[in-house]
Amino acid sequence: MTRRDLGKVVLGSAALFEANAAPADTSNYTGALDGFMDKVNGAGFDPVLFTHKLYESAALRMSFQSKDRRDAELWQKNLRAKITELVGGFPVKRVPLETHVLEVREFPGYHREKFVFQSRPDAWVLGYLLTPKSVRGPHATVVCIPGHGRGVDDIVGIDEHGQDRAEKVGYQYDFAIQVTEHGMAAVAIEPMAFGCRRDAITKKKGLGTSACQPAAGAALLLGQTMIGWRVYDVMRTIDWIETRRELDAQQVGCMGISGGGTCTTFASALEPRIRAAMISGYLNTFRDCVMSVSHCIDNYVPGILNWAEMYDVAGLIAPRPMFAESGEKDDIFPIAASRASFERVRKVYEVFGADRVIEQETFDGPHSFWGKRGLPFLAKHLGA
Repeated sequence: MTRRDLGKVVLGSAALFEANAAPADTSNYTGALDGFMDKVNGAGFDPVLFTHKLYESAALRMSFQSKDRRDAELWQKNLRAKITELVGGFPVKRVPLETHVLEVREFPGYHREKFVFQSRPDAWVLGYLLTPKSVRGPHATVVCIPGHGRGVDDIVGIDEHGQDRAEKVGYQYDFAIQVTEHGMAAVAIEPMAFGCRRDAITKKKGLGTSACQPAAGAALLLGQTMIGWRVYDVMRTIDWIETRRELDAQQVGCMGISGGGTCTTFASALEPRIRAAMISGYLNTFRDCVMSVSHCIDNYVPGILNWAEMYDVAGLIAPRPMFAESGEKDDIFPIAASRASFERVRKVYEVFGADRVIEQETFDGPHSFWGKRGLPFLAKHLGA
């Protein structure tokens, strides 16, 4: 046998051994650095840690520092203008609402009207007006904004088949109906990219799939934001409220959960006609929520940390009444940051001498609507 023949036998035996050997366990494989972490700076490959380092040097040029009310009012004026610019601004001219009522229904405790109106050219909003039967008008009115899910159906008692449901379920618990149970009217609106306000491709993916991507991505490409678009819809909703005699346009509140809490925060900060706000499952810091945990693209405002944190935006609501609630087991808006952010907002209210009209409730639960103290708070401060 030649050396060449012997080599072939050895190679063939090795191949046979490898073929019969147990396959390598790759179930715990996490990436190309497995087995090499002791040779590299592991933290240097973590993009969240990288952004946290950048956050440490974020400018926050307009973060609240005022010591007296006069200076605080000037701070609000300047920051409100900056936030308006950052979210993309709002149309100078408002188009006619061209309201159409689609349906009127009666329920044991409230009337429900389905309607649509034009917010911008070629952009329409669907809403439900719920008015309590137990109270005579004109009614204190709350603009209600749902979070991610099926959209406005999730807060007005409509199930996944389009039918009325008797029980309040889901993480939003039909809070627009709860508003009527506290003696106020609710105007529940469909946010852009939720529910019926989605593109055809997204609709095919099911009721719970939002169209925030690509819509919010398109907004960014245009130098605008989904937050700005949704806030403007709230502004136009108040325009609509002003056309209804049974509603008290001087006593308008705003409330929402999760993404609806985002919209409530920014809308209440930028729209002075909102007299009281209830923020559920949102008030936190940008660092600890949208910079640390995977969130929808609709949460982001380019460049905002050059100027302010989330608690500064919420501080623009002062001295109007504000209530914040958070679940202690919320895994996307960590409770420690919610508490810390609230304390920062409270300092703004203290400078305004309005610390009696700001409250927070935390509860033993996950990311969900609670309302135990928040709804009575709204009713009290809207004169319901």
